Amino acid sequence: MTPDPPASDGPPSSDGPTRVPLPVETRAPGGETNAYLVGSLLVDPAGVSPAIDPAAVDHVAVTHTHPDHVGGVAHYAAEADATVWAHADHAERFLSRTGVEPDRTFADGDRVGPARVLETPGHAPDHVCFATGDRNAESRSLLGGDLMVADGSVVVGAPEGDLRAYLESLRTVRDAGFEAIHPGHGPTITDPAATATRLIEHRLAREEAVLAAVEHGAETVEAVLDAAYEKDLTGVRDLARATVAAHLIKLADEGRIEREWRERATG
Repeated sequence: MTPDPPASDGPPSSDGPTRVPLPVETRAPGGETNAYLVGSLLVDPAGVSPAIDPAAVDHVAVTHTHPDHVGGVAHYAAEADATVWAHADHAERFLSRTGVEPDRTFADGDRVGPARVLETPGHAPDHVCFATGDRNAESRSLLGGDLMVADGSVVVGAPEGDLRAYLESLRTVRDAGFEAIHPGHGPTITDPAATATRLIEHRLAREEAVLAAVEHGAETVEAVLDAAYEKDLTGVRDLARATVAAHLIKLADEGRIEREWRERATG
């Protein structure tokens, strides 16, 4: 495993990414995770597909190591004899989640094949995106993993989710001027700035609802959950609870609610 910056791997690709939706066990709408090919770089091989030719793959990387993004890593690492990349700060996590020892590691700004790494933690601690296209070109796009989706929202739930980091990642991408975001689930996002703004506003509105619940006397995470959500949570209550817990941790860390809420949210 070599943590050297991959500056010698060549210039960014001018070709757009090829999306390969893969059916996987995921709670994301549609039941699929998008794998992408950018030149010889394969990102998020959630499974194995005849649409992905191992002979065309020289590099394998993932946006993060949640199970619905890594299922095909071992297959393509072996079949393509590809260079396998992992986040330098989370290489052990990568190994434990994929069963593959990474050949090289990356950090923010490094080149992985024809793409460049942009750290975007929040949904997961090891979450990154991969920027494609020249920095000054209008065709710049981002392989966005689970940073955002075209419709709905992304789960950012405790204990792994960090809402402060997630909001900062959204702001970074919003201000970066990307033309398109190619997400891990669902269709291409053609209005990245507007989508990031929508998701930021959604999170802040939820935060206000959580804060109001606490200020009006809720004393448990379950009570906050019931007060903060005005919809049927059948089938997703666990995800909603994890989201509320993440909001409570953020508010406690910022000193906006009592510190004891952090313990309740993580208990």
